[in-house]
Amino acid sequence: MTTGQTANGAVAKNMRLIGHTDLGGYGNGGEGLALQKTKDGRRVLYIAHESAPMNFSVVDVSDPRSPSVLTQTELPHRDMRSNSLDAVGDVLAVAYQTSRRGASPAGLELFDISGPNNPKSISFLDRSGPHSRGVHCLWFVDGEYVHMSSGAPDFTPTAPQDDQFYQIIDVRNPSRPEEVGRWWLPGTREGDDVPPPVRHTAFDTGFRPHNTNVYPERPDRAYVGYIDGGVIFMDVSNLSQPQMISRLDYHPPLPGFTHTVLPLFERELLVVTDEATRPDGEDWPKMTWLLNASEETNPVMIGSLPLPSVETFAQYGGRFGSHNIHENQPLPTAFHSETLVFGAYFNAGVRVHDITDPYHPDEIGYYVPEAPPGSHAGATQMNDVYVDENRLIYAIDRIAGGLYILELTV
Repeated sequence: MTTGQTANGAVAKNMRLIGHTDLGGYGNGGEGLALQKTKDGRRVLYIAHESAPMNFSVVDVSDPRSPSVLTQTELPHRDMRSNSLDAVGDVLAVAYQTSRRGASPAGLELFDISGPNNPKSISFLDRSGPHSRGVHCLWFVDGEYVHMSSGAPDFTPTAPQDDQFYQIIDVRNPSRPEEVGRWWLPGTREGDDVPPPVRHTAFDTGFRPHNTNVYPERPDRAYVGYIDGGVIFMDVSNLSQPQMISRLDYHPPLPGFTHTVLPLFERELLVVTDEATRPDGEDWPKMTWLLNASEETNPVMIGSLPLPSVETFAQYGGRFGSHNIHENQPLPTAFHSETLVFGAYFNAGVRVHDITDPYHPDEIGYYVPEAPPGSHAGATQMNDVYVDENRLIYAIDRIAGGLYILELTV
């Protein structure tokens, strides 16, 4: 085991830095990483940006020691972001969300990336409207359907924070994407025949979905992190009529923002993250939870992944706590594991946990870069992580640090 400060000022345990790029000075990575293996044998990484001016960056990572920016696309205006993206083959799906409801454009764009140096727009699905900010997060892994959290022109929420809902988009003809199904938590749309959910008082971050994951192992199920609504199991065997199977809502007393629900099918477990959204640990605890999902009508929380002391990390600056994890994307360029969980924890960097025994998870490695130049947080803010089939780890900083390529040494 190796632990301690590295030559570049990072703090690490059983992890080392292989390569890095600040993305040409635009190091504000969002929560979208997609790895493409091109027909000519290159390995190309697509990176969403947390805020303008850049839309997405295209990085050649064929030599992980020397990542090279191939191109960067710009957003139409600074009032939007391309927070999320996914790629299947030569098609890239990009989510556009505006900072103001009613702003336009907002929605989903598909790109032809058969030539990574020159991505070409295929189509745009407009989701703007008087109460809409467009698409926050999307899931696209089968080349046929995009599952996403989005507003719509015909959706009026009962509360402004509930402006996005689960939508299923057919992209089998990428030039004509079409909505085929939608679902929202009852009571969050005006006109529903049930009352609105009780608002959270200390941290009201909205009843709307974040991740909406569907895997080929269970194509009839969607695993949804519904922010203040908790963990939701969906039956999507009929894509036009998604149905809720069960919901586990553990906040309050916990402060909300259920983000990602990762199923481990062989073990009947779920890995669930709650995103830290406030600085200096103000919304602690924001943990990565482990759930027993052997009975999908009644998932049960059985523990959480160990994290370092909030008293220590809250004073470092920026956010501290859970966010994105590697999601075992069903793609040939993605690493799959039922026992290793790779996560981005903002100022606590990238951390890897072994959950072979889910009742006694073990932190086996971490990498915490020093604060990147120009970061107003005063600390690293690791935002997303993707692990390739060779177990190389790609991680991005939210504010200024850009792309870090890491290796787990155990």
